[in-house]
Amino acid sequence: MHKYRIAHMSCALTLAAALAGLTTAARADAPYPNRPIRLVLPFPAGGGTDNLARIMGPKMLALLGQPVVIDNKPGAAGNIATDNVAKAEADGYTVLMGFNTALTINPALYKNLSFDVQRDLRPVTLLAGAQYILVVNSSVPAKSVKELVALAKAKPGTLNYSSSGPGGPLHLAAELFKSRTGTDIVHVPYKGGGPASVALIGGDVQMMFGSVTAVLPFVREGKLHALASSGLKRLAVAPEIPTLNESGFSGFNVVSWYGLLVPAKTPDTVVARLGAAAQKTVQMPEIREAMSRQGLDVATDTPAQFGALIKEESKTWADLIAKLNIKAE
Repeated sequence: MHKYRIAHMSCALTLAAALAGLTTAARADAPYPNRPIRLVLPFPAGGGTDNLARIMGPKMLALLGQPVVIDNKPGAAGNIATDNVAKAEADGYTVLMGFNTALTINPALYKNLSFDVQRDLRPVTLLAGAQYILVVNSSVPAKSVKELVALAKAKPGTLNYSSSGPGGPLHLAAELFKSRTGTDIVHVPYKGGGPASVALIGGDVQMMFGSVTAVLPFVREGKLHALASSGLKRLAVAPEIPTLNESGFSGFNVVSWYGLLVPAKTPDTVVARLGAAAQKTVQMPEIREAMSRQGLDVATDTPAQFGALIKEESKTWADLIAKLNIKAE
């Protein structure tokens, strides 16, 4: 081939590469966001969290100017989705809607995880929180937490509680309750919160910590009796139920929460932009109403506060799991 032609081709390739580099650089320097954002969920399509995310998506589009694409990656108790985001490029275009079970319980339950929550992920903001309700079968002669504790201490090992399975939030909430009250109550695990509630209503067990949406209807019908809620503030949907915190167990606070996280090295400006849009979205009346239907309360904070929450909860559950030698099934 002629030397001039070779040289000409070489120059053309060099120019093309340079132009491609300039295009990429221009795209990278463009204000965030300049393309669709992938929101990764650790839950299957059709569930409550999936529905909430799909309601939030269009609202965030209006604020960010880019679509929010829902990517469901269920499985392994949330570890698949968490791992996917932890290993993604730290550019703000891959975001995790994290659940506290996966972020603060799983690291103590599962050995040799391929990610470290506090090292590989960066908190953006909380979105919502959901308390649990301590409920007893209507035949149990205890109308308050104080009376339940007295009953359990009078007859150690005779009361049973149900849960959705070993290592789950309902199990750990009850074990934390036992630890704080010094009671001996037997754990009876079931395969899910639904079967656990059915067992309680049927009298196979005497108590459980249940989600608001799962147990409150049965409380209203008189099939279960609510003794306390698990957060620091009374439930907006059931303000007549006292908290454990005000029932003699100061600081008792077990709440399921959802929040946004991104890969650890995501820039501050991106975290701030994404967090501001998410916080404005969850404050919208229609979003708050959708959350309320799922037993969720809006809960937002700063990245630093969110990070502190993850660190504190992780230690609480790690200590309890180690003490009780709880194993993941």
